[in-house]
Amino acid sequence: MASHLILGAGLVGGTLARQLSARGDQVTLGTRSGTTIPGATPVKLDASSPADVTEAARGATTIFVCTNPPYTNWVADWPPIFDAVITAARDSGAALVLMGNLYAYGPPAGPMTEHSRLATTEKKGLVRKAGWEKVLAAHERGEIRAVEVRASDYFGPGAAGMSTHLGGGFFEPLLASKTARVVGNPALEHSWSFLPDIAATLIAAADHAGDWGRAWHVPSASVPRTEIVRQVNERWGVNGRVASIPQWLLLGLGAVVPMMREISASSYQFTMPFVIESTETQKMLAVTATPWDEALGATVDSYRKPPTSS
Repeated sequence: MASHLILGAGLVGGTLARQLSARGDQVTLGTRSGTTIPGATPVKLDASSPADVTEAARGATTIFVCTNPPYTNWVADWPPIFDAVITAARDSGAALVLMGNLYAYGPPAGPMTEHSRLATTEKKGLVRKAGWEKVLAAHERGEIRAVEVRASDYFGPGAAGMSTHLGGGFFEPLLASKTARVVGNPALEHSWSFLPDIAATLIAAADHAGDWGRAWHVPSASVPRTEIVRQVNERWGVNGRVASIPQWLLLGLGAVVPMMREISASSYQFTMPFVIESTETQKMLAVTATPWDEALGATVDSYRKPPTSS
């Protein structure tokens, strides 16, 4: 029976833990607070502590890094986490699977592939780029076996808040026939990664018997938000709308609200087509995206309020 350590119990880490447990694997879930998820053994640890992570990883087949510090803390928090998981993977012998994103690519000139150049100049992207390069260097020295799975903005049941872009802050106003306020141009094509597909790709990457030391892309749907609004209105009988947050307002909020400053800094992702291509991942890992209608239905239904009894 395979044994895994998952760092982080958020939407990605929690979904991954449930999928691994469902197939009969042993799962240890490492968080600062000892978060519990059915089927997983909780352990309290500091993901930036090499000693904590190494101890929790003893006997594990894989370390999955699904933790994600707040945007505003990336520069300070990510480097010691990368150092800690490299040490833990080296000393425990566990394979290292990073949950990644698309920040390190920077503004794309077309669809991003698994081999696109990491060309970002934005602060958060540089943090992720440096972290992956440090992990890859350890892999290439033969100290560890590592891989990174990259997803676009995620969505799925329970994904709340502005930071998810396609979460509660988007769907709840639509279902109330109100206006969802969004970053960037909602008519542009944008890739969305479904939470269960992210977890499935992480598992497939960990199971891969071929070459490591590379990136994989989560199979994702590319749909403009204006089209999503049209589909929600049609399927659920509402009259929602979508409107862009003015750039001047986004910049103004960023001047006084640190989180909005970081959202503004990476808003290029919504001012141009932002699409990932995953043909190679689908072929080599045998993973596919959940059909869009099914994924959208599960997500929207999670935000619908139950009817009140008379």
